[in-house]
Amino acid sequence: MAMNHLSLLRPLLCQALVRQVRHPATVSAAVRIPLLHPNLSCKPAICSRFYATKKAKAKSKGQSAKVSINTALVEDIISLDEVKQEMSAVLSALKDDFTRNLSIRTSPGALDHIVVTTADGKFPLNQLGQVSMKSPQIILVNMSSFPEATAAATRALRESSMNLNPEVDGTIIKVPVPKVTREHRENLAKTAKQFSNKAKDSVRKVRTNAVTQVKRAKEGHSEDTIRLIEKQIQQMADNFATDIDKQLTAKTKELLG
Repeated sequence: MAMNHLSLLRPLLCQALVRQVRHPATVSAAVRIPLLHPNLSCKPAICSRFYATKKAKAKSKGQSAKVSINTALVEDIISLDEVKQEMSAVLSALKDDFTRNLSIRTSPGALDHIVVTTADGKFPLNQLGQVSMKSPQIILVNMSSFPEATAAATRALRESSMNLNPEVDGTIIKVPVPKVTREHRENLAKTAKQFSNKAKDSVRKVRTNAVTQVKRAKEGHSEDTIRLIEKQIQQMADNFATDIDKQLTAKTKELLG
C-alpha cells in the first residue's frame, strides 16, 4: 500500500521540484502536495551542479601533466641525462656571455674573454698582454712580452662587442672605457635579448635532435613509451627556456637600472 502511494507521489514531487528550480522566488519554504494527501508537506530538495569558472578552465588548459621517466629504463632508446646536460651547457654559456660581454662595471677582467687571432693561433688577450687599470676610465694592455701580437690584439679589442676604441703607444694599448649612457645601457639590453634568443634556438636544436633519435627507435618499443619520452624531452626544453627568460629578465633589470 505504501509503495502504491509513493508511486503516485513521485510525479507530483518531480513537478514541485521543477517549479522550484524555474521560479525559486515564488515558491515558499514548504511545498504542499495536493490531492491524495492534502496534509503532507515536504522541504524541496536543492539540486546543485558546480561549473568550472573561466579562470579555472584557463588555468587547467594552460597546465599539462608533468612527466617523470626513470632514465635507466629508456637508456636503450636515448640518454635523457645527456640531453639535460646539453641543455644545461647552453644555459651556462648564456650566463657566461652575460657576465663577460654585458657588464657595465669596469675591471681588468672585463677583457679576459677577448680572443686574439695571431699567425700562431688564437689566444686569450690576458695570455699575450698584462691588463691593468690606469684609472676608472682607462684600461692598459702591456704587450711587451709579445710585441708582435700588438696589432692583432688592437684589432680584437676594436672588433669586440664592447664598443671599444683602443689607442696604441708602442707596445702599450690604451683602452678608454666607454661612458655608460642610457643609450649604451639600452644597446646592451638589446644584445642580451639576442643572446637569449640564440640560447633558446640552441635548446630547440638539442630537443629536435633528441626527438629524432627517439623516433628512430620506434621499432621494438610501444607507441606510449615513445610518446612519453618525447613529452619528457619537450618538458625539459620548456624548463630551460623558462630559465633563459629568468636570466634575461634579471640581466635586463641590471643593465637598465
